[in-house]
Amino acid sequence: MLKDHARILSAINAAGHIAGRKKLQKMIFISKKLQYPFHEKFEFHFYGPYSEELTLKIEELRNLGLIEELKDKENGYLQYDYSLTDAGHEFLTLYKDSLDERLALCLKELNGKPARFLELVSTVLFFDHLTKPEVIQKIQELKAKQNYTAEEMEEAFIYVSQLMENNKPLSMNS
Repeated sequence: MLKDHARILSAINAAGHIAGRKKLQKMIFISKKLQYPFHEKFEFHFYGPYSEELTLKIEELRNLGLIEELKDKENGYLQYDYSLTDAGHEFLTLYKDSLDERLALCLKELNGKPARFLELVSTVLFFDHLTKPEVIQKIQELKAKQNYTAEEMEEAFIYVSQLMENNKPLSMNS
């Protein structure tokens, strides 16, 4: 099993379970932007940052029986819920490299946020090389259907600042 697969398992384990593919993608992207050791490549997609690599790894973990993907139809939409199976928990007991405690806490906190908010936060982080007004313009252009308010955007910028301040990794374990 590859290290990156084990980290994804550890991330899901730390969160307990993650409701939604989009939410899982955003949680891993945000963690990566906070300099935690996730190596999947992300591109900007309809719902913000998206990684085909992460999608494939999740499928592999599911096919290996290490994670469970429950499907639930909610409000006419198919919702996926991810959690570790007994085999996934057993694998993690054999995995020597443990998850950074601060990353585990960060993932739990992110998991408590709505997917819509994480989509906005991850979009702000995706365009972190731009000025704040430029990021706001990008959000208004690329995420027009989401109708994010000025208050929601400001909340996302504040949250990103807090995340950056509270999650400075002590070391870079790859």
